[in-house]
Amino acid sequence: MVITCSDTRTPETDTSGALIMNALKERGHSIASYHLVKDEPSVIRKLIKQGAKGRHVQAIIVNGGTGISRRDSTFEAIDGLLEKRLNGFGEIFRYLSYQDIGSAAIMSRATAGLYKGTIVISIPGSEKAALLAMDKLILNELGHMVHEMSK
Repeated sequence: MVITCSDTRTPETDTSGALIMNALKERGHSIASYHLVKDEPSVIRKLIKQGAKGRHVQAIIVNGGTGISRRDSTFEAIDGLLEKRLNGFGEIFRYLSYQDIGSAAIMSRATAGLYKGTIVISIPGSEKAALLAMDKLILNELGHMVHEMSK
């Protein structure tokens, strides 16, 4: 499942969501559903809970809402649900971002973990950040994470 959290994007302008879905499909993953929602914690939590109930959803990738502006609330919505955290994901993402954008990387609240046996990954909404996360972290480990999570 792919969720884009944005107050301004439309399905036509959601380049990050499209990039994520295309990258997943190119690696043989299927997309059970795609949602473009406003950065509202209750809506985000509801979608994640619904996705985790679905047999066909093993991972949920959320993009957007990870910054520090007043409207960025995706981190709080997701962090409150996670039963197990993969702290290394956010740490390594910020390290890789630092190499590219410098100290502004400290403002990213990318995170990942497990909720009800489903992998949940939250990344920034910029296309550049989505590409970095997909190429350097997610695509390399998603299959392995699904395998480990299902043991």
